Amino acid sequence: MEFYKIFLNAHKGFAYLELALVAAFLILLLVTMFGYSGKISKPFRKVTLFTMVFFHIQFLVGISLLFIFSPGFKAALNAGSLMKDPYARFQYVEHPFSMLIAAVIMTIVNKKVKSNDKLTIPVVSLGLVAVALFVFAFPWARVFGI
Repeated sequence: MEFYKIFLNAHKGFAYLELALVAAFLILLLVTMFGYSGKISKPFRKVTLFTMVFFHIQFLVGISLLFIFSPGFKAALNAGSLMKDPYARFQYVEHPFSMLIAAVIMTIVNKKVKSNDKLTIPVVSLGLVAVALFVFAFPWARVFGI
């Protein structure tokens, strides 16, 4: 049970860092799109890389929490109420899969930003979709106690 608390605190702590990185990514994405005529700057490349890396770290810690340490997931599966209960559905289905898709999209965005000199509309669209999925799947109530 001790490892569960360690992983949970790590996942929660990285969530604050990920929020800051996603905000920086979004700001630099919009600044690059509107301010520099689409020329990709070094800070934007670095923020994109760090955002992608922390998406992956968060996902790996979260998946280990879900499948290895989570007593609630196993109980919901055994009771057959995983999809019936809105809290369990968000916590154990919507949150992990949305974050997985956001991490994959962020990887694609990082590859495109790294290999191109100009920002294109498809890359901006993918970046906005990744941010939207992140915002949708972020457990605001659990992290901030709202």
